[in-house]
Amino acid sequence: MKKIAVLVSGGGTNLQALLDAERRGEIPGGKITAVISSCDGAYALERAKNAGVPGYVIRRKDYTSNQAMTVALTQKLQQLGIDLVVLAGFMTILTQEMVKAYPNAIINVHPALIPSFCGEGFYGLHVHEKALEYGVKTSGATVHFVSEECDGGPIILQKAVDVLEGDTPETLQRRIMEQAEWVIMPKAVALFCEDRLKVEGRIVHILEKE
Repeated sequence: MKKIAVLVSGGGTNLQALLDAERRGEIPGGKITAVISSCDGAYALERAKNAGVPGYVIRRKDYTSNQAMTVALTQKLQQLGIDLVVLAGFMTILTQEMVKAYPNAIINVHPALIPSFCGEGFYGLHVHEKALEYGVKTSGATVHFVSEECDGGPIILQKAVDVLEGDTPETLQRRIMEQAEWVIMPKAVALFCEDRLKVEGRIVHILEKE
């Protein structure tokens, strides 16, 4: 059974999707054993508490740099014996120390179809604002492994979502969460925990069940 840590900074809607999937038995090879927030008072910590999952706070403001925080976070994850790290609305850019400690074992969800609308500065509603400004007819979500390049790691799963006439960044964000993020993130976590992901360069192969 693989131990999963979910890193959060806010409300924790993606965390809730993972907790719900686990409760339904959809992540048979893994268990969420820790939720770590980058700030005090994140509602995600309440979600963890309600699910009986230990919550921890490693505050970004307690460290002089992202690198210093990343080192402390990596040490905590290793102390907890974590096998898979899931970024679920985690607002701090992690540095190479964690990527090296957890190669192809950190998963992030991005609210667009990478390589569109991704990279530095593309987070939260900014992603959907840019997609609407560009006039795309389809957006969606991508679950990918985390590399040292922001939003640049190998892609595990993607799901497309239609952009509708009259969409605002808020309505598009909600539809992508409900129809894509909350679907493919638990699925990607389950595939990892079942040892069904094989990474070759930029390509992630999904292996058949044995």
